Amino acid sequence: MIDLNFCSIDEILSKRRTLRRELLAATNLQELRIAVLGGSTTDELVNLLELLLLSSGFRPVIHQSEYCRFYEDAVVDPQALIDFKPDLVYIHTSCLNTQNVPPLDCAEADLPGYVQAETARYCQIWDSLESNVGCQLIQNNFETPPRAILGNMDAVSPGGMSRFLMELNIAFAQETAERPKVILQDVHGISARLGTRQWFDWNRYFMYKLLLTPEANLELARSLSSIIGSMYGKSRKVLVLDLDNTLWGGVIGDDGVDKIQIGRETPVAEAYTAFQEYCLSLRDRGILLAVCSKNTEAIAKSGFAHPSSILKLDHFSCFKANWEPKHENLLAIAAELNLGVDSLVFVDDNPAERDLVEAQLPGVAVPNVGSEVSRFADFIDQGRYFEPLSISNEDLKRAALYAENAQRAVMEKKFANYGEYLDSLEMVAEIDTFKPVYLERIAQLTNKTNQFNLTTRRYTVAEMKSVLGGSGHLGLYGKLADRFGDNGLISVVLGRKDSDALHMDLWLMSCRVLKRDMEFAMLDAVADRAGKMGVNTIFGYYIPTRKNGMVSDFYSTLGFQPSNVLPSDLPEGSTAWKLDLAGYNRRNRHIKILEYSNA
Repeated sequence: MIDLNFCSIDEILSKRRTLRRELLAATNLQELRIAVLGGSTTDELVNLLELLLLSSGFRPVIHQSEYCRFYEDAVVDPQALIDFKPDLVYIHTSCLNTQNVPPLDCAEADLPGYVQAETARYCQIWDSLESNVGCQLIQNNFETPPRAILGNMDAVSPGGMSRFLMELNIAFAQETAERPKVILQDVHGISARLGTRQWFDWNRYFMYKLLLTPEANLELARSLSSIIGSMYGKSRKVLVLDLDNTLWGGVIGDDGVDKIQIGRETPVAEAYTAFQEYCLSLRDRGILLAVCSKNTEAIAKSGFAHPSSILKLDHFSCFKANWEPKHENLLAIAAELNLGVDSLVFVDDNPAERDLVEAQLPGVAVPNVGSEVSRFADFIDQGRYFEPLSISNEDLKRAALYAENAQRAVMEKKFANYGEYLDSLEMVAEIDTFKPVYLERIAQLTNKTNQFNLTTRRYTVAEMKSVLGGSGHLGLYGKLADRFGDNGLISVVLGRKDSDALHMDLWLMSCRVLKRDMEFAMLDAVADRAGKMGVNTIFGYYIPTRKNGMVSDFYSTLGFQPSNVLPSDLPEGSTAWKLDLAGYNRRNRHIKILEYSNA
C-alpha cells in the first residue's frame, strides 16, 4: 500500500479504485458521517478525502450539498442535514464565495463594516448548524485572490480584495477562537505553500464548477484528514531521532565531538543546526523527543556537548543508544513512555534502518526522508503527523512532565514499600465537575488517551459543552500535583444517571500518573457526587480495544462486581460491572484533595 501522504496526485488518481477497494477490506474501520457544504463542486475533494480517511482507519459516509448551496443548506433549509445526522460538517468555501466585498473606492473607516457583514453571514451558518445539528464544524478561511486588481496596492488599499481577505481571515480567527464547535482550516496557508498559480483551475471551473486543481484538492484533503484524525486521537506524540547524519553530520564514534558538522560555519553544518531547531520547536509545543541510535551510549551522548548543538540531553524524554536492532529499541521507547508504537515517528537517514522498522513495526510512522538533512523538516511537515486542534498548558509542559516522572522513578527505589513512596510524593489533587475553562483539555484527553481508557469513546469540545449544559450527567475532572511538579488535568470520568443508577460512559487517565492511586481518589469523588444525586448503584463498562488491555480488570480492582446487565449496543467482548454505594468506604489513602466543591 502506498503512503498517501507522499505520493503524487497522478499516482493516487490512477490507482484510486484499487486503493479504495483494498482500504475498504480493512477490519475495525470506524464509521464517520461527514457533511460537506461546498461553494464549488466538491466531488474530487470528497473522493480524495475518502481515501485518506480510509487509510487512517475511518469508514466515511459523506453527504454533499448541491453546488454553491452551503448557505441555504445550513441556514434556510437544514432538514437534509438534520436527517443525515453528521458527526461533523465541513464548510468548504473560497474567495469567490464572499459577498460583502468593499468597492474599489472604499474609505479606510468603512472597511471594518464590510468585514463585519461578511463575518456575520458565516456566523449565521455556524449558529444554525450548532443549533440544528450540534456536531463539530470545520470552516476554512480564504486564499489570496487569484488576481491583484490594484497591483501591490491590492494588499494596502481598503478597496483591495487582498486587503479585504486578510482582514476577513483575522476576523474568522478571532470569531472561531470563541466557538469551541468551530475548527478553522488554514486554506490561506495551504494555498500559499502550494502557490496560487497551482491552486485555481479556470478551465475546470467554467466547465464543471470545479474551482481547484487536483493538486489543490489533494492538499485540502490531506489537511482535512489530519484535522479529523486529530479530533479522534490519531495524532502522533513522539519524534524519535537517529543521531549520526541525522542530528549532526558525521559519525560521532569515528569523528569525535570536534569533527561532527553542526553550527553555522558551513552550509552542511547550518542545515543540521536548522533541523535541530525544528525538532526543538516541536518539543516546545508538546511533542516528545527521543533518541534511537546504534552507538555506545556515552559516545552518543557526547555529541550533545558540542557548543553549537541546539539540542541538549535534557530535551529528550527517552534515550536509547546501543547495538540492539532499532525496532526493538523503538518498542522499549514506547513502553518507557507508556505509549503505543503508533504514537511514534521515526527519522533516520539510513534507508536500511527505515525499511527494517517499517517491516517489523507497521504502526510506527517512518517518513522516507532520504539523506538530505535540509529536507528532513519538510518531510515531517508534509506527513502532518503532529496536527494539533489546540495548544493547552499541558501540551507546552509535556516534556517537563515526563522529566519529572523520571525523578519520581528514581525516588521510588529509595523506599521500603510502595505506600511510603506515595506518601513521600506529597500528592495534592483537585477534583471537581467540568468547568468551561477545562473543556478543551477534557475533550483533548478523550481523543488522545488510548491505554487507560475504559470505553475509548471520543468527544469533541462541542459534545462536551452539551454535556456540561445538560442535566442527568456527572462529569468530573482530576488534576494532580506533587513535590516534583504539576501534572495538570490528567483524569476524566463521565456518568449518565438513569433512575437510581449511574452508568459510566467514560473513565480515563493519563498513563504518566499510573500507579499513583488517582483512580481511587476519582472513585471517591464519583461515589460522593452520585450519592447526592440519589444514585444507589454505579455501573461501569469495559470495551476492549487493541490498546486498553491494561485496564481490563480495572473495575475489579476498585471493588466492583461483575454484572449481567450489559447494554445491547456494546461490542462483543465488553464487560459490565456494578458497585453498590450502601456503606461505601473511601479508597484514597495517599492523596490530599485540595478542592472538591459541593455544588
